[in-house]
Amino acid sequence: MTEQRHASVSSVPQMSSFHGDGAAPAVDMDPVEYTLRKRLPRKLPKRRNDVYVNMKTDFRAQLARCQKLLEGGAHREICIHGLGLAINRAINIALQLQSGSQGALQLAANTSTVELVDDLEPEDPDEHGEPLTRTRNNSAIHIKVFYPDPQ
Repeated sequence: MTEQRHASVSSVPQMSSFHGDGAAPAVDMDPVEYTLRKRLPRKLPKRRNDVYVNMKTDFRAQLARCQKLLEGGAHREICIHGLGLAINRAINIALQLQSGSQGALQLAANTSTVELVDDLEPEDPDEHGEPLTRTRNNSAIHIKVFYPDPQ
């Protein structure tokens, strides 16, 4: 097995799950020769009571936004969405809301898998030709935080 690799990346394995136009066979390539561009996930429905949690925004600010939506009286429920690394944060926010309400709020969680697309653009477009794309799966959680109907 004789693979040509760049000297500075001898410990990096070759990646073979990249495709040019989607119909071409897998291509062996050196990841150092490409720039990875992660596309945003497809847009989920955006309602006023949807909160998309990420790891860049301050946790307290995201928690305060959720509390404001619930305490404003306009919404009896909110949906908290987390993708990948933000799943733990989404769960933590939902649990903080529930404990802060002294048990008045209930939670209902659903998980899903989201397909994401990454683009690989060659560092030197003259040598390598066209950009490549890769699809990958990432876990997601959707937590409904709501006041139960009084009986």
